[in-house]
Amino acid sequence: MSMIKDDEYLPLRDVVFNTLRQEILTGKLKPGERLMEIHLANKLGVSRTPIREAIRKLELEGLVIMIPRRGAEVAQITLKSLQDVMEVRRALDVLAIELACERMEQDALDSLYQACENFNAAVKTKDTRKLAEADVAFHDKIVLSTGNTRLIQLVSNLSEQMYRYRFEYLKDASSHEMLQQEHLEMYLSIMKKDKVTAADVVRKHIDNQEEAIIKQLQLEKGNHKKSV
Repeated sequence: MSMIKDDEYLPLRDVVFNTLRQEILTGKLKPGERLMEIHLANKLGVSRTPIREAIRKLELEGLVIMIPRRGAEVAQITLKSLQDVMEVRRALDVLAIELACERMEQDALDSLYQACENFNAAVKTKDTRKLAEADVAFHDKIVLSTGNTRLIQLVSNLSEQMYRYRFEYLKDASSHEMLQQEHLEMYLSIMKKDKVTAADVVRKHIDNQEEAIIKQLQLEKGNHKKSV
């Protein structure tokens, strides 16, 4: 039985591509994992052709690499790719929160506070996927409140790449309390329309995330070496 739901508006190759891409971004398909065409075709209930086309597109996005005599593998999360994404995200998030300080209406502010509470509730579940969704929802409310269509589009594109890293730092339970505090500080600075404090909190937020992800990657690398 097919594991993917065919979208009437999309060709099958695009549905397969979206499915595999999501599994890589959320960590279901892990860095270094081989992508066997026959296995994936059976798993998704499709032929090998759309699998092959999807892998080619994922390679162009940098999510998959081709290894001689081994075939396709999920690309590793490198320090350089992490730093590149975080550098851009830091600048966009600072801009977004500064604009939010100017433009966020009371209804949106109330909604942002609720998003803080939703993240706090997700922390108690210890479910990484729920945490990631609640974290995305919180930041999306800040970006959407700017009303800047181009900024919203840029952050949306970057968020998909960030999803992979977000799972890495949310695995570290010791960072959850810090994230809760930073979300609250962002909310309060927007409420007070304090752009300077808001920008400082966002920079600290991104720097802490980058540090936590690097720590998590080093930990996993160390564990992998021990198991080999």
